[in-house]
Amino acid sequence: MNTAEATRQIYWNISHPWAMYPLLLITGVVAGYGIYRHFSRWRRGLPVNRLDRRAERIKLVFKHAVAQQRTARNIYVGFFHRLITYGFVVLTIATTVVALDADFGTSIMRGNFYLYFQSFTVDVFGALVMVGTGMAAARRYIARPKKLVYTNESALILFSIFLLCLQGFLVEGWRIAATDDPWRAWSPFGNLFAYASSATMSIGAMQWAHWATWWFHLATTLAFMAWIPYTKMMHIFTAPLNIYTANLVPLGATLKNIDFEKTETFGVNSLKGFTWKDLVDFDACTECGRCTAVCPAHAVGKELSPRDIIIQLRDFMHENPRDAFGLVAAKNEAALTPADGEPTVDVEAKPPLAIIGTVPATAPEALWQCTTCAACMEACPVFIEQMPKIVDMRRFLVMEEAEFPDSMQAAVLSLEKRGHPYSGTQATRVDWTKDLNVKHISDAQDAEVLLWTGCGGSLIERNQKVTRATALLLEQAGVNFAILGRDEKCSGDPARRIGNEFLFETLAQENVKNLNKYQVKKVITACPHCFNTFKNEYPQYGGMFEVYHHSEYLAKLVADGKIKPITESEQKITFHDPCYLGRQNGVYEAPRELVQISTRKKSIEMERSRNKSFCCGGGGGMSFVDEPADKRVNQNRAQEAIDTGADVLAVGCPFCMTMMEDGINARKGEKDIRVMDVSELLWEASKPKEEISPQINTDGHRYIRKEQTNLLLITDVTQESFQSAMRTHLIAGG
Repeated sequence: MNTAEATRQIYWNISHPWAMYPLLLITGVVAGYGIYRHFSRWRRGLPVNRLDRRAERIKLVFKHAVAQQRTARNIYVGFFHRLITYGFVVLTIATTVVALDADFGTSIMRGNFYLYFQSFTVDVFGALVMVGTGMAAARRYIARPKKLVYTNESALILFSIFLLCLQGFLVEGWRIAATDDPWRAWSPFGNLFAYASSATMSIGAMQWAHWATWWFHLATTLAFMAWIPYTKMMHIFTAPLNIYTANLVPLGATLKNIDFEKTETFGVNSLKGFTWKDLVDFDACTECGRCTAVCPAHAVGKELSPRDIIIQLRDFMHENPRDAFGLVAAKNEAALTPADGEPTVDVEAKPPLAIIGTVPATAPEALWQCTTCAACMEACPVFIEQMPKIVDMRRFLVMEEAEFPDSMQAAVLSLEKRGHPYSGTQATRVDWTKDLNVKHISDAQDAEVLLWTGCGGSLIERNQKVTRATALLLEQAGVNFAILGRDEKCSGDPARRIGNEFLFETLAQENVKNLNKYQVKKVITACPHCFNTFKNEYPQYGGMFEVYHHSEYLAKLVADGKIKPITESEQKITFHDPCYLGRQNGVYEAPRELVQISTRKKSIEMERSRNKSFCCGGGGGMSFVDEPADKRVNQNRAQEAIDTGADVLAVGCPFCMTMMEDGINARKGEKDIRVMDVSELLWEASKPKEEISPQINTDGHRYIRKEQTNLLLITDVTQESFQSAMRTHLIAGG
């Protein structure tokens, strides 16, 4: 046989194929109306620029919509999802080729292309779609992970996809068998159906079955296409759109600013308060549940579920868009609204429906459980922005209703009155500098860097040790640095994450003005929350600083040879990634480098680390909340650290230090594990050895001098007893 002649009759056994075109037109109208309904709701959102930087956005679409990298983090799910997706792409191309040959007289479906692609490749990918659908069904109805949403719609979608592919193979198999197709071997799966049918059916029976199934396949395919915009399958369009319009800034920079001079309502309590991108988020959701699965609050049994917030607000938007957006029909009744078919030209003439507490997922109790760790956003395969929506609703509760937890109110009140959130502390911002030669920025105009200590680093006794260690390391490296001391105020991070945007803006403007007054160019801080605020949020207020987390700056000093660790440790260390340092700003290596530099060993990784790190529970104002004893995020994370068998849990954040020490104390049992900042580890490895020398005092006793203020008395002045005492002193850590 000459392969150049390979082809097949397109409408074999089918009469009146023209009838499919009116059906296709109806399908297009129904599907188009469904898509336009979505668009009509999105256009009610507030404006936001998400169409800039096109090259980056196209790259993001290829990475996550085409290659599906986030989806594939779960190997099983990624595998079957790619089988279904790529299979449908191939089947769509094949159908287009048939249409071009049938309707436009092209000759594409010929020769090697017909054999290699239209027969073999299409057959294989059709089978892979069925395999993928079976795997999805097995996961959903046998494994039954809790994070999924179980609906009849999901079952019907899987059944429909499987049925469409099965019909295609049946039609192909009966055609091959009835015509004794000479190219049948190139369609391996269709050929299997052909062999099976030949053994049990006559030619006439196969012709009749082929005809009936062909038309049924056409009808069900068109019905499925028309149905897509009315189901979660709409994500095949909205997911790429949502990825293209994703926020390209770091996760730590995703909160919206409020124009207090123009905004009438502060925060969001209606769909009308969201941007059009927020509304697209709702329709892009695939109900995979990954956001809720990684949510620390949900993991410890709290009510918060990012997935349910998105799904329930989506359903709320779909069920009654008019009331949800506060729309009323104008007197001109010549048109129909695409949203719900009611007459109008729409006007916004009544209050939109409230969303906080209207659906269970947005109950205030749930909203106040968010740690703003952004794990939900990082896990979402279609780049939905859950956390900023939670903060938007918090803002309404705080600034419009003044309804938020008492302990958070105390922190906010302290911020307003004292410039820090610790209402009960008697410490000052310079207590940690005792016996250190640390200058105020006003006395060190030539300082290379400003050490921003942050509220936790200067006012919490345990974290003062971290700040001292950082300062001593900078001094050892010969860095000319200074501090603001009593002039320093909170960066505003707690106020912003709690929801008091006005207070945050006030603090931000004051801090930026103060720093610019001293012409500060470079800032170092041990607090990832301050680091994130300086790096991602202060530029909008004129604060253009070169910002380093202390782990980054110290690692650079070691690399430059300005800090030289001189001791090694046998301690096993595991590192906890702070959410605002790692996931939200991409700093993962520097703190691990300090661990390795300090111990000559790599850190032991916890089960969840780096971008998948589990929150300490202290962000979003939660460090000021007394949680139920059985629902504490920090204890969950502490147990994970203990399970590594490490001797030390290293951290790089004052909030993490407090939360992890509390968690370790509650869970450690017989295991003694210390919590230390990475700067403390480096200082332990780098601090000068204490000089120990024997001295004879006038009273005839021999002493060992430890520094200049501490003398160890030895009553026996013999050489042997002196050496023995000295060995004992050294072993004891003197």
